[in-house]
Amino acid sequence: QVQLVESGGGLVQPGGSLRLSCAASGSIFSIYAMGWYRQAPGKQRELVAAITSGGSTNYADSVKGRFTISRDNAKNTVYLQMNSLKPEDTAVYYCNADVSVGRLTEGYWGQGTQVTVSS
Repeated sequence: QVQLVESGGGLVQPGGSLRLSCAASGSIFSIYAMGWYRQAPGKQRELVAAITSGGSTNYADSVKGRFTISRDNAKNTVYLQMNSLKPEDTAVYYCNADVSVGRLTEGYWGQGTQVTVSS
């Protein structure tokens, strides 16, 4: 069984910064792509940023230049550094990872962490 545990959410003023972390644990053989998604009230869940095991990244246009995704493969952890936060970044942020547990590779989700950007 694999678990993803997120941390680092909270309340921040516009223009501020937050750093999210997501640690994977369990019967992990290897982790391929990892990513962050978000879901605002009344909206669909959307991809924010993703990173491959080799370090290639891609970002939603709305966060390019403000957010940075990174990972520590030795710790099975992915990070999301969020700078210049805007009220429209307010959402529940979810971590996702494609994890090999042997012959199978499956996608796993974290429980979500709330990010609120407000003055």
